[in-house]
Amino acid sequence: MADVTGISGYSNQYAANSTSGTTESTASSLGKDDFLKILITQLTNQDPLEPLEDTDFIAQMAQFSSLEQMTNIAEGMENLSNFSMLNAVSFIDRTVTYLDDSGSLQEATVTGVAFDEGAVVLTLDDDSAIYLESVVAVA
Repeated sequence: MADVTGISGYSNQYAANSTSGTTESTASSLGKDDFLKILITQLTNQDPLEPLEDTDFIAQMAQFSSLEQMTNIAEGMENLSNFSMLNAVSFIDRTVTYLDDSGSLQEATVTGVAFDEGAVVLTLDDDSAIYLESVVAVA
């Protein structure tokens, strides 16, 4: 479980309950569901004589909102990457103009598409390969 002792009012009871199977998170994969569970536990176990300050609650909700937006951005980037990969297939049998390693413009026909750790690699008719980012025109 991640070190969340910096969150005011965090209860060790949550840490004990989360290992019982309700949450299987590691320190590197806390997500919005984990954040909400911690917040709910914090509100449930707060001292009624010293309730959570409004500013603390607002700050935590802002953190949750930021986490939600970062998650949405990450999903959007993944979808964009997948679209780029699918779109690259349409380059097959098309003539592309690209910048080679020396910065000169070259022209070749695309014969295949490969994917290298998320990057799109086009195989050319001269048995060379280029990254999609080096393409400057498609005919």
